[in-house]
Amino acid sequence: MTLVYIEQSDSGIDDLSLQALTFARSVAGPTATLTEAVTAEVLGDAALESLRRQGVSTLHVLRTADIDGYAPAALARGVAELAQQRAAAVVMAPSSDHGNEVMAHTAAILDQPLATDVLSLTLGAPATVARARWGGSLIEHAEVMGEPLLVTLAAHSVEVAEVSPAELAVLDFEVTLRPLDAVVVASKVQGEGSSSINLADAKVVVSGGRGVGSTEGFAVLEELADLLGGAVGCSRVVTSAGWRPHTDQVGQTGTKVAPDLYIACGISGATQHLAGCRTSKTMLVINNDPEASIMAHADYAIIGDLHTVLPAVVAEVRKAQSP
Repeated sequence: MTLVYIEQSDSGIDDLSLQALTFARSVAGPTATLTEAVTAEVLGDAALESLRRQGVSTLHVLRTADIDGYAPAALARGVAELAQQRAAAVVMAPSSDHGNEVMAHTAAILDQPLATDVLSLTLGAPATVARARWGGSLIEHAEVMGEPLLVTLAAHSVEVAEVSPAELAVLDFEVTLRPLDAVVVASKVQGEGSSSINLADAKVVVSGGRGVGSTEGFAVLEELADLLGGAVGCSRVVTSAGWRPHTDQVGQTGTKVAPDLYIACGISGATQHLAGCRTSKTMLVINNDPEASIMAHADYAIIGDLHTVLPAVVAEVRKAQSP
């Protein structure tokens, strides 16, 4: 049996969690025929329907007494206990901030290794995994021995696929906490970014780098993103300068995105940044340096000053959208 830790967004099951559920069904071996899910939240009807269409047989809702907020160690305690109780062969989560954190605690509790950013998993004795390393510039193949196997799935490494809806049982699971499990609790989250659209799920991302020049320079990027129904991203140098919050950062140490269109404005194309956007379906680069590293990854490029180009693009988009 495979147990998958899932997260919920405002629109339902988080897309990275849906990817993990799809991946769980594809894992080679007889233990992949049954998938169960675990969450810390009560899910609505739409979210439950999404689980049915992922072939999930059972949803376990973790119950932790007297904890109001995100407590990674407490959640991990529940995941670990469930994995042992259900004799799970594989326990996985999306390679998100929360998914990696909860699984790291789970690995510590179970005293088992954890393979993160996994692209593929083949069960056996030992199991083998492929992982993206060095910002995706190389693929590592490794053997993993664990009971259960603990993995997190690299973001956007599989396409979400549905199956015929399955019968779904929803069960509460009371977690037996230890004193230290509730030491860290995030009761409130602030500064989640400037866009109402989740960066990781956005179909269009307008991203800015050092060339944008300032916090105020992002106004035109926000305008274009709003017109295209997308989100604003940025490079690491931008967050280091304090122009944008870390939640807007695209890259190896930020959010990994896979939009239909990625518009890179004033970004040189460091390996760490490309690790977060290389799976974009189409990349448009706006840069005044024709030799910038990111040009090698562009489907389309505009060589010019972004402060001149972007207002012209915005004007043309507005014209095209006007009745």
